[in-house]
Amino acid sequence: MHYRTTVTTLIEPIDRSKVDAATARCFNSVHACSVDEATKMVRERPVRAVLVSPNWMSADEIRRFGKLVRDFPGVPAIALLSKHDAMASERLLHLGSCGVRRVVDVSTSSGWERLREAITSMVTPATNRILAHVMGQLGGASQDAVRIFELIVVVAPLTPTVRMLCKQLNVHPTTLMTRFMRSGIPSPKRYLAAIRLLYATALFEMPGFSIADVSYRLCYSSPQSFGRHVRCVLGTTAAEFRDRRSLPSALEDFADRYILPYRAALRVFHPL
Repeated sequence: MHYRTTVTTLIEPIDRSKVDAATARCFNSVHACSVDEATKMVRERPVRAVLVSPNWMSADEIRRFGKLVRDFPGVPAIALLSKHDAMASERLLHLGSCGVRRVVDVSTSSGWERLREAITSMVTPATNRILAHVMGQLGGASQDAVRIFELIVVVAPLTPTVRMLCKQLNVHPTTLMTRFMRSGIPSPKRYLAAIRLLYATALFEMPGFSIADVSYRLCYSSPQSFGRHVRCVLGTTAAEFRDRRSLPSALEDFADRYILPYRAALRVFHPL
């Protein structure tokens, strides 16, 4: 199963079909009818971004939308401008004061291309933090090793199994696992599992996410499945994991366990 990028929208009904038509090949759009519904979607689905129409929101809704932006800072909000008038300009200012930092003007055909580029090229703050630390620790690792670690970090939030990872690498799972084993480094399954827990740690830094929310956003089948994974990998409960880990310490622990002891092997590692 392949999980596509998903965005939630709070946009005018007349624009929904336009968004669907313009972006269907790039990502899935799930349309909300209220701020509460959009918040629920952000909690329960692996939403990459929230698109919002300035004209479609009242001043009160914009204030409530500001809470969504504050509670989920890792889910960027993009203002979608489909028409220009005094009200849109005023509402854009209000959205800016709520933390919305990006505007895409789709009143012209080129705007839809900019929207597609904005979403498909978007890397979350958590991905940037994890990727920067992991790449920095790899040192003199081979080009193949750097490529595979970069891919695992980027796709990990929506890739719960090694089989799904191998489809993106175009390599058979048994072949990949054998190459890791022969090099004397941990299995791709262990790396994928550990990096997915780095993302869970980053999500728990946002006040809006519960254990169940994080479980579903990272494509676990249930909060219980997430809890079993945490206990298997770290020997702790999901609640203890949430309350006691910070991303900086988790990143250091990941490097100490999975990179630094294997630096010599990673220099000559050619899994691809």
